[in-house]
Formats: sequence, structure tokens, C-alpha cells
Amino acid sequence: MYQVLVVSDGTGRTANQALNAALTQFPDVDLEVIIHPDIRSHREIKEIVAQACKTGALIVHTLVTDSLRELIIRESHIHNIEMIDLMGPLLSRLSSRFIHEPSQQPGLYNKLNKDYFQRIDAMQFAFNHDDGQRTESLIGADVVLLGVSRTFKTPISIYLAYKGWFAANVPIIMGINPPEVLKEIDPEKVFCLTTIASRLSELRKTRNERLGGNVENYSEPEYVTREINFANRFYRLHPGWTMVNVTSKSIEEIASEILAIMAGRKENPDQNR
Repeated sequence: MYQVLVVSDGTGRTANQALNAALTQFPDVDLEVIIHPDIRSHREIKEIVAQACKTGALIVHTLVTDSLRELIIRESHIHNIEMIDLMGPLLSRLSSRFIHEPSQQPGLYNKLNKDYFQRIDAMQFAFNHDDGQRTESLIGADVVLLGVSRTFKTPISIYLAYKGWFAANVPIIMGINPPEVLKEIDPEKVFCLTTIASRLSELRKTRNERLGGNVENYSEPEYVTREINFANRFYRLHPGWTMVNVTSKSIEEIASEILAIMAGRKENPDQNR
């Protein structure tokens, strides 16, 4: 197995993305990638080079600090380690072109794109925690949505994730006990989506027709009413949770309502005690 050490005085994300893009051209190569982020000292550089010596690893780095970049180049040459400098040549050419020295601020790209990366991570979290998946890590959510089927849990989660919030959703199914982990979550993070039975029945009827009408009782008004009542009884057992009526509202409206409630709590924390 080949080994590559990704070295960065930032997050290492840029080098890792460039490496992954290149590796798509080598689908049969067995490779281990080890990322060393936030490198700031000469000692750390020497330790990484020593590690490469032992394993015969290739070093790929995006160090923007001159002293660290010069050191890793020198140490790699001394110990005959293969090393690829992804950032140095580009910075040098840009510096010559613009007649201006680079700022040499580690992690600056990540800081400038913090919101973008936050959304990426939030979207991944939403996909991983959709429809009751991975309930063991629900504690890491900013928002947890509860609701019976067709109360828009998934699209609201995705919308919130696009805004940078870590959102998860858990289905409430009649006759099945919801996951115990819900009791451990900050109640202010939990939003219970509810609606009127007649409207939900209409929505389910449309979906059931698309599924060929094979879901028994799914859209029957009486069954829908009992299911909503089951969910509402469960919600009322937790007075710290917030009820949100989603009837005839758009995804954006519902999400905005949730965010407004959260913002109000942040501005007036004493009112929630």
C-alpha cells in the first residue's frame, strides 16, 4: 500500500481535494492518505519528514508560510523523500505577476470560505440524519424536526442545512416508541411539525396514487387523524419542545419561522428559563 502525507498550515482541505481529483486517474492504486493540518512549527515538519522516511511516503503540501515551506523542501531533499509543493510555485508566479508579496496567512482560504464549508458540512449532516438515521449522533444537531409522514421534515432539513444549520429529522410512527435519545437533546432544539388531518390526508392521497395505491390506510382520513393525535400526545409529554403548524405553508415559510424562534431565544435567553 502506498502512503501520502498531506501537510498544511491550514485545514489540509485544498491539498486533499487536489489529491483526490488526481487519484481518480488511478482507480486501482491502493493508497492511504494521512492529513496533517494546522502545522505551525519546525518540530512538526521534522517529525512528518521522519514519518515519511520510515514508511516511504510521498509528501504533498500546501504550506503558505515561507519558513515552513523552505524547511519541508530542505528536509525532504536531505532525507531523499519525494515531495510535491502544490502552493509554492503558484504563489511565486502570482507574486511576480502582481509585483506583490503574498500575505502568508495560514488557513486564510478556509476563513474566507467559512460559510461555504459550513453549508457543505451541514448538508452532509442533514443527509446522514434524514428520516431517523444515525440517531446516536442526534446530540450534534442544531435543530431536530419531528413529525409524521408528509409534514415536510426532509425538505425543511435540507433548506436549513443550506443556511448552514445542522438539521436532523425523526419520523413519528403510530405505535412505535420514538428513540430514547430525544430525551437527552436540548428541548429548545426540538421542533414538532404538525398539521390538520384533512390537509395531510390530501397530500398523502396524492403520494399514495404515485405509489400505485399500495400503502394501506396511509391516506385514509380516520387513520391520518389517529396518527396526528398519537404524535401530538407524544409532543405534549415534552413541554420544552416547540410546536410548528405546517398547514398550507411553504418550506421557506416553515424554515423561516423556526429560525425566527431560535433567533428570538438567542436574543432573549432569560425569557426561556
